[in-house]
Amino acid sequence: MQRILSTQLPAHVGATVRVAGWVHRRRLLKSVAFLIVRDAAGLTQVVAADPVARAAVERLTEETVVEVTATVVANPAAPAGVELTHPTVRPLGPPAAAPPFDLYRPALAATLPTQLDHAPVALRHPRRSAALRVAAAAVAGFRAALDARDFVEIHTPKVVASSTESGANVFALDWFGRPAYLAQSPQFYKQLMVGVFERVYEVGPVFRAEPHDTARHLAQYTSLDAELGFVGDHTDVMAVLRDTLAGMLATVADRAGTALGTLGVTVPQVPARIPAVHFTEALAIAGAPADEPDLAPAHERALGEWARREHGSEFVFVTGYPMAKRPFYTHPDPARPAYSNGFDLLFRGLELVTGGQRLHRHDDYLAALAARGEPVEPYAGYVDAFRHGMPPHGGFAIGLERFVARLVGAANVREVTAFPRDLHRLTP
Repeated sequence: MQRILSTQLPAHVGATVRVAGWVHRRRLLKSVAFLIVRDAAGLTQVVAADPVARAAVERLTEETVVEVTATVVANPAAPAGVELTHPTVRPLGPPAAAPPFDLYRPALAATLPTQLDHAPVALRHPRRSAALRVAAAAVAGFRAALDARDFVEIHTPKVVASSTESGANVFALDWFGRPAYLAQSPQFYKQLMVGVFERVYEVGPVFRAEPHDTARHLAQYTSLDAELGFVGDHTDVMAVLRDTLAGMLATVADRAGTALGTLGVTVPQVPARIPAVHFTEALAIAGAPADEPDLAPAHERALGEWARREHGSEFVFVTGYPMAKRPFYTHPDPARPAYSNGFDLLFRGLELVTGGQRLHRHDDYLAALAARGEPVEPYAGYVDAFRHGMPPHGGFAIGLERFVARLVGAANVREVTAFPRDLHRLTP
């Protein structure tokens, strides 16, 4: 008899079926026992009234893996509107040791550090696994949106010979006796691949050796990168980003509806035109000094509130960041060279995406590096490609964990990361 999942049971009322999963919860009454079995799709209620079946349920421990053969009966009060009766319960392994917290409760009562210490078990909780399902759907939507626009998925090295951005903190390692670094971005490679495919994207890990110990930073996270050629300026990149976000959220709603319900989350609408403000205007809106070189978290929150109040939007672009705060490959605004053709996208008052137009002329790269006192040699393999013809281009990068955390209302990105790596954590 083929195993079926909990969500498939309503189509089998009156039939004998086989389900399998983990013992999520037991309720032992005097004459009957209720067994809740959890599988990848959801929960199944099993009713054991027969003394033999009840005794079998009583011997089980929570999280023990079991197989149940039983009859499907309609019951509107049960999960999915059905339950299993007259069961035969067979353990598929030894009795499970009790987890350090109750997985059957609506929310995990353990502290986040305790959950992370026991991540392989904590992630079984429906709310924790639901966030990961949202993340998976978001990545699928990212790929689908860009595939539909003739982007090509690429895969770039994660061990590199130099840092991507001058002055950034990187993880050093030994590469057969030579110094090497974990890549903090696929930036150089995705730009170079514009010279091959014109439009490219990548989903992969990036590494930041920055000693942040905050709820919004990780030392390793998943970056959703895109780069496109033959742009007029950064606004063409912003338009593609807007459509990509809309596609991601549509796929989340379509593929992860049950997970969203578990988390009590409604997917926000992406406006047809996301409101945009220049950096100088953003400072004024946020009540920051006019000479402030960057936006602080409090400024981002103020801009998020402004976008909701004035435009009914959960998203807002901030354009024209000062060139001094952008990487050397950023294209300046021709009309205001002190400011860039770069942008950030804020989502609910938090920076989610960084992007912009890049330099595409070889001489401009030499001048940009010289202006920052940077030698060309560490970047020679990258800069040299621009001698051979590159179109005007630009791109963006979305931090997956930060996106999911903001979408589901998690207070900490570690709540939506399976096995986070940060300043303090290398295990499990």
